[in-house]
Amino acid sequence: MDVIRTAIGLMSGTSMDGIDVALIRTDGRGFIERGPFMGVPYDADFRRQLKRALELSRPLTDRSERPAELRDIELGLTLRHAIAVTAFMERFGLAADAVDVLGFHGQTVLHRPDDGLTIQIGDGEELARRTGISVVYDMRANDMVHGGQGAPLVPAYHAALAGKFQQAGQAVCFVNIGGISNLTFIGTDGRISAFDSGPGNTLIDQWVEMQTGKTYDPGGEIGGRGKVVGSLAERYLQSPFFRGNVRRSLDRGDFAPLQSEEASLEDGARTLAHVAAASIIKSASFLPETPALYIVCGGGRLNATLMAEFSVMAERLGSRVLTAEEAGFDGDAMEAEAWAYLAVRSLDGLPLTFPGTTGVDAPVSGGVLATPLESSGSC
Repeated sequence: MDVIRTAIGLMSGTSMDGIDVALIRTDGRGFIERGPFMGVPYDADFRRQLKRALELSRPLTDRSERPAELRDIELGLTLRHAIAVTAFMERFGLAADAVDVLGFHGQTVLHRPDDGLTIQIGDGEELARRTGISVVYDMRANDMVHGGQGAPLVPAYHAALAGKFQQAGQAVCFVNIGGISNLTFIGTDGRISAFDSGPGNTLIDQWVEMQTGKTYDPGGEIGGRGKVVGSLAERYLQSPFFRGNVRRSLDRGDFAPLQSEEASLEDGARTLAHVAAASIIKSASFLPETPALYIVCGGGRLNATLMAEFSVMAERLGSRVLTAEEAGFDGDAMEAEAWAYLAVRSLDGLPLTFPGTTGVDAPVSGGVLATPLESSGSC
């Protein structure tokens, strides 16, 4: 009989806006019972530190390298995750011994799949020591060792959620619009395909912050007042990334931000929302069949301008678009839930990635386990 575990997932994504914390009970297979969710925002000073971490990581060639300043930022990140876990458990009345494992994503500061290099800062052993809970972390690296791109990892969870739609005979595509957008396609025959689809919120966030000091476009309101600048949109959409049959994972630096003089605030935000939507459609053309249904999660689903663009484009191809909530899920919690699910799979040695998701040679597990006992230095 498969063991059902209680797991907390911790996600800090490419938008670098905070920590998502979610609890599930699962056997790491088909049983999933979703629990509470909480978001913990980063303060402005720490967001600046994370941006500094991107700069510090750029020259690195070994995933274990930690220059002193980067190590300090990593410790700050880990401590904030420990505080988030404690606050979550207090809020929802959980004791440490009621949680079997934490799935710890950390913060991606460098992702160069063509070089077999990915770096996520976050000290799993320190997190285990401070929370008193076992931690599975560093879940991307083993995929790369075995020939994969190291991303995306969420598809295993999406596939587990897709059961009711498959039973209705629908090909389903989960779209996660985070800093970078990615797709998980589950065909009517159960086949899984997944890959990054292009820029999501990152370009919009960078543009709005540069122009206004705000960290994002709330609800897509700024973009909703603008118009698409065709020449700028085409500059992005003609990227070599959208050509050829080989899909690859992206780093947030793969698409350069707009320059301040290239558009008005509103036109820039609208153009980049259009690019985010069109990128999904362009990349979806590489799927085995056109999805009957798109289920959108991640922060981008809250950008009404982006969602309107995407819905129109999808409907032209005969596809329906639902938000995660309309499909019965929690779009804010899904990535954190996925990391909890993956942690349980890692404990059981089950695959986290597959040839159809990351391009790995064969299904492969991954993750590093840190226990509170080991992390405290005890025997």
